[in-house]
Amino acid sequence: MSARERLRSLHKDGLLETHYHEVAGLLAEMAPEDAARSARLLTKVNAPAARAANPALPAVTVALTGGGLLEALRTALTGRLARHGYVPEVTLGDFGTYAFDLDDPGSPLYAARPHVTVCVLDPTTVFDEVPIPFTPEDVGGVLQEKLALWRRLAERFTAHGDGVLVFNTVPLPRVEHAQILDYPGRARLGALWREANAALLRLGEEFPKVVVLDLDPLLTGPEHLTDPRFAVYAGAHLSDALQTAYAHELAHLVRARTGRAKKVLALDLDETLWGGVLGDDGVDGIEVAHTGRGPAFHRFQGVVRQLQAQGVLLAVVSKNDQETVLAALRDHPDLRVREEHFAAVLAAWHPKPESLRTLAKALNLGADAIVFADDNASECAAVAAEIPETTVLHLSGDPALHTETLLAEGWFTAASLTDEDRARTRLYREETVRSKFLDAAGSAADFLVGLEVAVTLAPAAPAEIARLAQLTLRTNQFNLTTERLAEADVAARAADPRARVLAVTTADRFGGNGIVGAVFLRAEPDALRVENVLLSCRVFARGIEQAVLATVLAAARDAGFPEVRADYRPTAKNAKVRDLYPHYGFAVAGTPPDGSVRHAHALREVPDVPGHLTLTAAPDLVPAPLTT
Repeated sequence: MSARERLRSLHKDGLLETHYHEVAGLLAEMAPEDAARSARLLTKVNAPAARAANPALPAVTVALTGGGLLEALRTALTGRLARHGYVPEVTLGDFGTYAFDLDDPGSPLYAARPHVTVCVLDPTTVFDEVPIPFTPEDVGGVLQEKLALWRRLAERFTAHGDGVLVFNTVPLPRVEHAQILDYPGRARLGALWREANAALLRLGEEFPKVVVLDLDPLLTGPEHLTDPRFAVYAGAHLSDALQTAYAHELAHLVRARTGRAKKVLALDLDETLWGGVLGDDGVDGIEVAHTGRGPAFHRFQGVVRQLQAQGVLLAVVSKNDQETVLAALRDHPDLRVREEHFAAVLAAWHPKPESLRTLAKALNLGADAIVFADDNASECAAVAAEIPETTVLHLSGDPALHTETLLAEGWFTAASLTDEDRARTRLYREETVRSKFLDAAGSAADFLVGLEVAVTLAPAAPAEIARLAQLTLRTNQFNLTTERLAEADVAARAADPRARVLAVTTADRFGGNGIVGAVFLRAEPDALRVENVLLSCRVFARGIEQAVLATVLAAARDAGFPEVRADYRPTAKNAKVRDLYPHYGFAVAGTPPDGSVRHAHALREVPDVPGHLTLTAAPDLVPAPLTT
């Protein structure tokens, strides 16, 4: 039975909701056209029932609104999110009511509290209000009115909405552009239109809860802006192809904002990063830049380097001799990626799945954080079969297409970038040095003492908000609640006098680690609430969590709180911190039906800061107790 037949059979038998955990794998096996057809079937799924039957799968709700028919976007987005392992619920607002829905905090759209609200803007939003006949200046006047409306909606959502609001730039249709007959007039219209889109794009900089997707790059492919017949007769002002491309961009956004962006690009070398076989052709014989297929590989190397500079960890996973690979990475004059750009180089003759497991362990990441790219179909099939949680990219055929294959699904799209992202490879390479130091140490205790860990705990500074928000989005293992927060959410908590957002910064004898953790606190009428604790996987098992909790508990006691409360919400990835609170003196205080575990600490006996590290704590770590 094919994957599509299996999906149809589950639907026919009424089992699709209970077996929704199979959907992502089935879609992955399908050809693109079959996956697109299956997306129509998935729109019929009862999302609440599927969530109830599959509590381990992440759920996401998306509300679509706009001025035109968006059924194609709803269908495509449902399919893409299901392909990426979500149980999605994508709803459509009433036709043409987006301004009313977003302007009224009491509307059903706000009441539903979706994770993502998408307001699809199309050219009729502007041209329906342009007079006939019209001049470029008439269009410019309407554009300014619309910009004022969109800004007001962004302000209203920022004040009252949950999650994120997505706008998009508005393409200029050729049919309207062609109605201006003189070239100077067309130039003025183009300038006014582009200036309006630039102002629209900048709304995302001004309002942290707003994301503006640029549609221009989507229109450089085979997608057409509109189908005139569907636009006139059905009110579908954006073509199905463009709505499908839009859905792909929205799926990237959802992954980035729910902690499911990929972190590692593991690359084969021969016929992937360069042409030829290194073991046969030697360092001087591989195709890298200027001859044969060299320019295609050179372009691909540049894209890989671009990703690395923005925080993607690169790794070599190749069947080759280690020293020969290192010689190529160090010595070939035309390579755009060098040894120092890789967090790990695993060149050996082990099976690729084994090497990838070694890589995940070395980086202290889950296998689902890795994208593996290889030109060899057999190697790709082996990894897909043995490590299904790892994303596999088969870079087949002409190397000129490698770049498009790598970037097609936006696996590494990030909600934002921070200084820690740009330094990530260096930080992980320093971690390798620490590992060697551990191997040379007589014991784990000797290692910790010799590491000379220094921890700073302080309320978040404005410049640190973006990094702390990113930690909530990207941290999965050491995350007690897995609550995902946007920058605006973190900033709001940091500004609340009843709350504190603490940044955890560490360094040791090998260098600084930057901000590696966060603690979210809130004063309640009779206790201090620890809303969440997060710590980067790079600094596990160094006593940092004990030092931070000990300091927070002592500060709460000194401030006069009678107890400290904290919840643990289990997920598929945070089992290692299940017993964190009990380990440091918290008692279990309840187990609600949602599966979380409530804890309370009476503050009679507070743990000590470990003796092998030093901790510097700023004053005012906790908010003042609430008075009645």
